[in-house]
Amino acid sequence: MDKVITVFGIIILLGILYLMSDNKKAINKKTVAVAVAAQLVLSVFLIKIPVGSWIIRQLAAGVTKLFSFANEGLNFVFGDLFGKGYFFIDVLGVIIFLSGLTGILGYLGVVGWVVKIVGGAVGKLMGTEKAESFVAVANMLLGQTESPFLVAKYLPDMTRSELMTVLVAGMGSMSASILVGYNLLGIPMEWLLITSAMVPFGSILVAKILTPETEESRVTDVTLDRKGDNTSVFSALAEGINNGLQMVLGIGASLIAGISIVALLNSLLGLVGTSFTELLGYLFMPLGWLMGLTGSESIIAGQVLGTKLSINEFVAYAELAPQLGELSDRAVAMLSIAVGSFGAFSSIAICVTGLAVFAPNRKNDLSNLAFRGMLGGFIVPVLSAMFIGLFL
Repeated sequence: MDKVITVFGIIILLGILYLMSDNKKAINKKTVAVAVAAQLVLSVFLIKIPVGSWIIRQLAAGVTKLFSFANEGLNFVFGDLFGKGYFFIDVLGVIIFLSGLTGILGYLGVVGWVVKIVGGAVGKLMGTEKAESFVAVANMLLGQTESPFLVAKYLPDMTRSELMTVLVAGMGSMSASILVGYNLLGIPMEWLLITSAMVPFGSILVAKILTPETEESRVTDVTLDRKGDNTSVFSALAEGINNGLQMVLGIGASLIAGISIVALLNSLLGLVGTSFTELLGYLFMPLGWLMGLTGSESIIAGQVLGTKLSINEFVAYAELAPQLGELSDRAVAMLSIAVGSFGAFSSIAICVTGLAVFAPNRKNDLSNLAFRGMLGGFIVPVLSAMFIGLFL
């Protein structure tokens, strides 16, 4: 019965996206159908096919091993403080290492090569243009303001539909360098990797319903920019480290503010016998129910998804992690996936500002698309969780 409800939930969410569409008649039914089919096939491959499950397990083990190397640097810098449970050191410090490594891989063309191969295949399958397909695939690895670097020179000439794909992919994904933070909170790495793997098809599915293509694309031959302003691998490393440091400071600040605000609201609402967390649980409980979760699990789903939308995903994961032991395996998987994106109110300004740097002539278009793009980015991982949940 839970899976029947999940199917119903997928239909309802697609219906909500349809109602939010700015041109319902122009929606390409073939693109939508192919995207849904691709999500189903990918879900079966990752969950039911032994090879797919093995790949995810090996990647999870490899990624976990990779970020363990950061322990050497953290131990050298912080000494006895490392490993004592200080969140800023043990969790956020690893992000700096991974961000620097991502900078090197980007400069050497490894990220661009993956994006070009996979993005080309996704574009042909979905019938989408290269630039938007490349960005959607890049967001499997890069963050909402990082992936557009690869196609920055094409952003000024993109159609509104292509810009929507960039927005939804950015706010509907997570940066690979930040996955370690979620994992060290207690979120299983396997589900975080599956969340990232579902981004390209999910983003295109949502974006092409919200803003269907009605223009002739002006971006044809696309060459990925892998170096940006970097002149050597060392400058790429330095840029990655600086980006990681800014990310760590931003995450730390948002967690301090977010968790403190939730505590304040819980205290104030406690005067009338409730709490902010409890209110979010009941307000978003229908979404948890549509995912196929019932009882207390649907309330927990409402709490973390409400927190994610109103504050950010890091605070939501921080709330979810201590409750994982109370949930069924299916609920753990679905909520670990559903929370996994930057789709929150706080991301709108970040995304628009970051993209407007590359395309100042499109700032008005970006601003007009941003709110629906954020809601689309919120829905992308929820849909992914539903598709995965059908096979758990």
